[in-house]
Amino acid sequence: DYMHPEVGVKTTDPALFGRNYFNRYSAPETEDERAEILAEAAALKKSAVAYMHPEVGVCSEDATLFGRNYFERASAPDVESMEEAEEKAKILAEAAALKHLARDYMHPEVGVKTTDPTLFGRNYFNRYFAPSLDAVENTPESSPEDAESHVLSSFNTLAATVKGANLPSTKNSKLSSLDKNIGTTKKSASTVDLFGLTDEVH
Repeated sequence: DYMHPEVGVKTTDPALFGRNYFNRYSAPETEDERAEILAEAAALKKSAVAYMHPEVGVCSEDATLFGRNYFERASAPDVESMEEAEEKAKILAEAAALKHLARDYMHPEVGVKTTDPTLFGRNYFNRYFAPSLDAVENTPESSPEDAESHVLSSFNTLAATVKGANLPSTKNSKLSSLDKNIGTTKKSASTVDLFGLTDEVH
């Protein structure tokens, strides 16, 4: 009944009756219905254009009508333009992306999070045929003084080792065979000694 008023009300009781509000005797005269509809559509179009295009401004031919712009008054706060707003949004987006990349670089233990089930990957270090890696102990960095003391201690250790090795002395070794006694005879000046090979070679 509400959606289809054209159907009308049907009743079988002759005692029920009513009159039409628009067709009553005292109803005001109305113009053509088509003209009213077109006028209402034009007014609605004008209101829609004024709402969607505020940059057009208000046009008036009456000299007594005036007003001031709320946004361009002297005490109005600074309003950024569309270009400035777009540039600001772009800078903030780039800063957020850089922050995300920096956090991923500084915290690799967080891992990669994704909601796409088609994305996958394997860990290079935890794969089945990866070589075993020994744990490297963290040793504190040595200063130049520590390195110098380490070299001195190594030199002292080497000197002590050589001193206690009982190596043959070089006091009796002489380049001239004339100063060396072999038994009771002296060697001639043309004799060649082969040091280190044998003691019995003359």
